[in-house]
Amino acid sequence: MPSPLLTVTFDAHDAVRLARFWAGMLGREVTGDARGALLPGDDTQPSLRFVPSPTEKAGANRLHLHLTSTDPADQQRLVTTALGLGGGHLDVGQRPEEGHIVLADPEGNEFCVIEPGNRFLAGCGPLGELACDGTREVGLFWSRALDWPLVWDQDQETAIQSPHGGTKVAWGGPPVAPKTARNRQRFDLAPPAGDQQAEVDRLVALGATRLETGADGAVVLADPDGNEFTLPAPPR
Repeated sequence: MPSPLLTVTFDAHDAVRLARFWAGMLGREVTGDARGALLPGDDTQPSLRFVPSPTEKAGANRLHLHLTSTDPADQQRLVTTALGLGGGHLDVGQRPEEGHIVLADPEGNEFCVIEPGNRFLAGCGPLGELACDGTREVGLFWSRALDWPLVWDQDQETAIQSPHGGTKVAWGGPPVAPKTARNRQRFDLAPPAGDQQAEVDRLVALGATRLETGADGAVVLADPDGNEFTLPAPPR
C-alpha cells in the first residue's frame, strides 16, 4: 500500500508572505491552495502549506526545519537569502563550533542552515530534516503511520525517512517541553486511496486520538505526544 503523503502546515499571520519566504529558501514555486498557499513537494521532499491564522507564537516551536548546504559559500548564500527575504539571526545558545546557523523566518519560526559535510543529512536534499521535540514512542508511531523505516533509534532519539530517500523526520527524545497550546506547525496526511475514514481508523489503532471534525470535513487527530495533525476531507 502506498504511504500517505506528508505536508507540513504553518499557521501564519501573512500566509502568502511566509510562503514566498520559504519558496525563496527552497527554490520552489508558490501555488494556490483552498486553505492558503502551498509549496508542493515530491516523493522525497514534503510539501509546505501556509494557512491564515491569528494565533500568536508562544515560545519555541516543537518542530523546525533544517536546510542543507553544499559548501561554506552555499551556507552563507542561504543565510544571505534568508536575511534579504525578511528573516533574522536567532540566538538559542548555540556554540560557534557547532557549525550550523540558527535563523528565524519573518514570523519568528526557528530553522537552521546546516553546515556542509553533515553526514546524517547527506543526500537528503535542500530540506534535509524536520527536527521535532518528541519521545521515542512518537517516533515509532510516525514510522508506522507513514510506513517510513527508522533510520535512527538510539538513546531515546529516533528518525525516519521515506523509502524513496529525502527529508528525514527526527525526534530528540526527553525531556520534552510541556504542550500548552495548539502547535502552529503540524502535519497533514493525505491518504493515498482517498479513504478518510479507513485512514482515521488505522491511525487510531496505531495510537492516535481523534479530536474533532472541522466544518470542511477535515479530521483532526493527535499523535501519542499530543501533537495535532489533520486528515483533509476527500475531494468531491
